[in-house]
Amino acid sequence: MQKPIRVLVAKVGLDGHDRGAKVIAAALRDAGMEVIYTGLRQTPEMVVNAAMQEDVDAIGVSILSGAHNTVFPKLITLMKEREMNDVLLTGGGIIPEEDAQKLMEMGVGQLFQPGTDTRNIAEYIKTWVSTHRAHLK
Repeated sequence: MQKPIRVLVAKVGLDGHDRGAKVIAAALRDAGMEVIYTGLRQTPEMVVNAAMQEDVDAIGVSILSGAHNTVFPKLITLMKEREMNDVLLTGGGIIPEEDAQKLMEMGVGQLFQPGTDTRNIAEYIKTWVSTHRAHLK
C-alpha cells in the first residue's frame, strides 16, 4: 500500500488572510492527503524546516499580500540548500500571470488563482508526486 501524500500548507509573512489556505487544506484532506497547516505569519525558514521535519511531499503556500516575488525565491533557495529536490513547491493567491511564469521558471510548481477548483489543485499535486515518486522506487 502506498503511503498517503503529505502536504504542508503555509501562510508566509504578515498576510493574515487564511480562509483560502484553510479551504485548500480541507479539500486536500478530502482528497485523501495528510495535511499539516502551519498557521499564520511563518517565515520561509520556518516553512522549510517544518516541511523537512514532517517529511512532506509538497509545500503549498498561500499568498495574498503581494510578497510572492520575495517569498517563493527564498523558499526555492532554502529547499535547494537542503537538497529537497523531490518536494513540490506550489501555491496560490493574488499572483499576476507574468510573475507566476517567472516563478515557475525558477522552479516553483503551478500557481493557482483564487477561484480555482480545489479538485484541480489536488489532482495536480497527486500527479506531480506520483511522477516524481516513480524515479525513487
